[in-house]
Amino acid sequence: MNDKESPHSIRSSVWQEDAEADNPFAAAACYCRGYDVYGDLLGKIGYIEYLYLLFKGERPQPAVAAVLETLAVALANPGPRDPSVHAAMAAGVGGSTAASVLMAALAVGAGSHGGAREIFLALEAWKKNGNELANWRSALASPAAPTRLQVWPEPGHPPGFDPYGKSCANPVRQTLSQLAAMMPAGHLGWLSQEREALESMAGHPLAMTGVAAAALADIDFSASEGEMLALLLRLPGAAIHALEQGRQGFRQFPFFELDLENDPGPACAKEQA
Repeated sequence: MNDKESPHSIRSSVWQEDAEADNPFAAAACYCRGYDVYGDLLGKIGYIEYLYLLFKGERPQPAVAAVLETLAVALANPGPRDPSVHAAMAAGVGGSTAASVLMAALAVGAGSHGGAREIFLALEAWKKNGNELANWRSALASPAAPTRLQVWPEPGHPPGFDPYGKSCANPVRQTLSQLAAMMPAGHLGWLSQEREALESMAGHPLAMTGVAAAALADIDFSASEGEMLALLLRLPGAAIHALEQGRQGFRQFPFFELDLENDPGPACAKEQA
């Protein structure tokens, strides 16, 4: 702390404020990464550009902003089949508060099974394996065991791939195609060319988490940054579906039906008889 710094100063490389002369609890000017937010940026910068500025400390190049914009649209609403959206809908139909709805979506969408933690793990895989099939073949064949106790359980499938799919879902292919056209020389372009080979190695089709991780790696997001951004980007759909479900009521709540291909019930009943 220098001589001019108040003992109550906020120490942040992201944000600085000048207090109002008559109210030390209100800001007269706010600076994000050195930019005057309400004097220079407001009305002159888009939301996606501002997100990038917050995370990376500089305004994005047009190509980077376009990739992030496209990714944001792809992730904004995973849909009612997604567990995080379904959790938000359950909270909404039960009359929970808005904050509770979003916390439900975040809690379910945070993990390593299609959630933000899976994007974290997939980003680490991109950093380690790059655009080398040999590296991916080795990593997918022999996943490294964790070296320390983790908060998250092991995912049970290669991060970035769909554990239940038989083939790559159409929205995943469409998103990858769109993004790869924007950055053909990076991970996205390589993934588009080698997708089927990687799916064969993994034994699973590519998932949206894998596409998102490749896009975030191409625009230089770390694993931790990508995980946090993914949590933010997926909230709009959860919010809207929860609001809709709250209006419709529990009688129209979409319960998923279990279809057992080999139901042991009748056979067990005969044996007991």
